[in-house]
Amino acid sequence: MLKTYQYPKYPFVRPAELDHPEQTRHVPVVVVGAGPVGMCAALDLAQKGKPVLLLDDDDTVSIGSRGVCYAKRALEILDRLGVGERVVQKGVSWNVGRTFYRNDEVFSFNLVPEPDHHRPGMVNLQQYYLEEYLVDACRATPGLEMRWKNKVIAVTPGETVVALRVETPEGAYSLTCDWLIVADGARSPIRHMLGLDIEGKIFMDRFLIADVVMKADFPAERWFWFDPPFHPGQSVLLHKQADNVWRIDFQLGWDADPELEKRPERVIPRIQAMLGDDREFELEWVSVHTFQCRRMNRFNHGRVLFVGDAAHQVSPFGARGANSGIQDTDNLIWKLNLVLEGKAPATLLDTYSEERCYAADENIMNSTRSTDFITPKGNASKTLRKAVLTLARHHPFARKLVNSGRLSVPSFYVDSSLNTPDCDAFNGRMVPGAPMDDAPVTTPAGTPGWLLNHMGNRFQLLYYTEDASTIDPATAATLTRWAIAPVPIEPLVIATQGTAPDNIATLHDGKGRVRERYDLTPGTVYLLRPDQHVAARWRTLDPDAIDAALARATYRDRWAD
Repeated sequence: MLKTYQYPKYPFVRPAELDHPEQTRHVPVVVVGAGPVGMCAALDLAQKGKPVLLLDDDDTVSIGSRGVCYAKRALEILDRLGVGERVVQKGVSWNVGRTFYRNDEVFSFNLVPEPDHHRPGMVNLQQYYLEEYLVDACRATPGLEMRWKNKVIAVTPGETVVALRVETPEGAYSLTCDWLIVADGARSPIRHMLGLDIEGKIFMDRFLIADVVMKADFPAERWFWFDPPFHPGQSVLLHKQADNVWRIDFQLGWDADPELEKRPERVIPRIQAMLGDDREFELEWVSVHTFQCRRMNRFNHGRVLFVGDAAHQVSPFGARGANSGIQDTDNLIWKLNLVLEGKAPATLLDTYSEERCYAADENIMNSTRSTDFITPKGNASKTLRKAVLTLARHHPFARKLVNSGRLSVPSFYVDSSLNTPDCDAFNGRMVPGAPMDDAPVTTPAGTPGWLLNHMGNRFQLLYYTEDASTIDPATAATLTRWAIAPVPIEPLVIATQGTAPDNIATLHDGKGRVRERYDLTPGTVYLLRPDQHVAARWRTLDPDAIDAALARATYRDRWAD
């Protein structure tokens, strides 16, 4: 057991199905896997009012800290799910990373180089805390049933339902569901049951991951060493976590014996060499891993939907694992919700695979490049890396080539079939498919806040004018015309002063950051998706164009297909 954390034990509750084996219960959605990704999926859907059954074969949270770094985009999603603030308050926030070659700093970066963003670039927090917070949120959400010690042992996909067989400590039972969300991890028993492919690359190297409890005055930054004096010829990564726990990753080489290297008599001398003999510490958790970069060919297979590590895996250099999995669910759930409500065709779920396979490829590319630089195998690549690191000490051009892990950032779905291409000229990065940038705002009453806290979970129109009180009745009527549409669009006016008529929500852009980041001029309109990605934008308010863009963003224009 850990010294700094007491694991909760969640009770097994005998399912009612065991008492009526002649009956097969049907539920709309089953989620398998109560890790961060599975719980985010279940929580998001239940908060939209849909019944969800969440199954897990364990009865506690993750053993060991495992996932550590949660990126700004994941934090913004967790905010919408109601747990972001707990994560930020408990975790260690940071924006700066530093890379060293031997004793010299050769590269640094800032994840949030511009001011006025609500969330930091990263928060470090042991995965068991995030899971505990998500469990609390799930248990408090009506319509979300969690079952511990319920292991799925068989899956039979069908045209209209998916049949499941579930094993418990007191016997097995059967279920059917309309949709099955698979979040059962990198080894994914369900993926194997269905004989589905996953392809990619295994990196021939091993890394020792050690969590150490110690008091240290190191800054809350990411530090990475190539060939440090305390671990010559290899690499080392250091992160601070909550409770004075520090994560240290030691590269070991492919020939290292995993079981031998996990022994305290092997681990402690490595840490002492790094920290010095005078530094007191306690060993909290140790693991040895190899890393893979691979993904399924597609993430939706009929009524079975794969998310997170079950669908794709990357190396940990860049913190792209859990972050990309949380973004999977953010992309999937609003689409599945529309399908469940009969407001979009099931083919809309093809765009989940389209967009998130694109994101996975982007993550795998960056992760592979990082891992290839960190663990070069051939003489030529080793020579090249040494030259880059040597030059980076004194030459700025070489610093851009240093790659200790390009940190997780959200994907821009620029080629998505859901986007409506620009017909007007815009500057900046808020292109169709882009994840929204945050910015400080205030209500007309003067209450400060953040743009993204007012966005998401539904389609919205963002409309800009300098004085909201001057909006004429015709414009107000156009902005509100989708309020009772089959797929509603909620208007939001951004202004420098005034309040919009007809109770249209209004926010003031006092610092001008929204105007700057979205290249707003009077009359500019953005159509924004429930996952806070841009669907379309125009310089004028054109209801026909908005109708067409909404139909495209929901696949309603393809319903006949």
